[in-house]
Amino acid sequence: MQSHSPHKLIIITAPSGAGKTSITHYLLQKYPLLSFSVSAATRNPRDGERNGVDYYFMSAEEFQDKIRENAFIEWEMVYEGKYYGTLRSEIERIWEEGKTPMLDIDVKGAIHVQQQFPQQCLSIFIEPPSVDELRRRLESRGTDSPENIATRVNKASYEISFKHHFNVNIVNDELQKACLETETIIKQFLGWE
Repeated sequence: MQSHSPHKLIIITAPSGAGKTSITHYLLQKYPLLSFSVSAATRNPRDGERNGVDYYFMSAEEFQDKIRENAFIEWEMVYEGKYYGTLRSEIERIWEEGKTPMLDIDVKGAIHVQQQFPQQCLSIFIEPPSVDELRRRLESRGTDSPENIATRVNKASYEISFKHHFNVNIVNDELQKACLETETIIKQFLGWE
């Protein structure tokens, strides 16, 4: 039986294309006491994305107002003019539901959240098997231009250099294996074993 650990949070971070979103979805489907922390973003919704479900979509001006109000536990301008962040109110909403927030966020944001919640936080870094494999995964998605892929691969190389900042590193060379490893670590952290 799952018992709930109050006010803990789980961070899954990785370079773009390393598989953090697939691993996060796997865990959320299996464990109803985990709840996806919806990030705020200033980009436009993609096809099928819904406000408040996939992201809290807002204008850059709204986002900057929230920064001034100290409404974020972490935020970053990820690309020029494109802001992403985690609202404090989102984490509190999930805790009030008796669930554990699961944050699928970038590396800088993850480090920032860890610093604010050092005793409550489990941070997991999902690492691609190699930068070449990451490039191949991004290319196979077919959603980015070659320039955009080059930018993401360069950023990924930089982000991998921070992997020692996190509680656990998992190499995603095979998705199902990485999902199971992540699941085991989270169950231990939350006392579900």
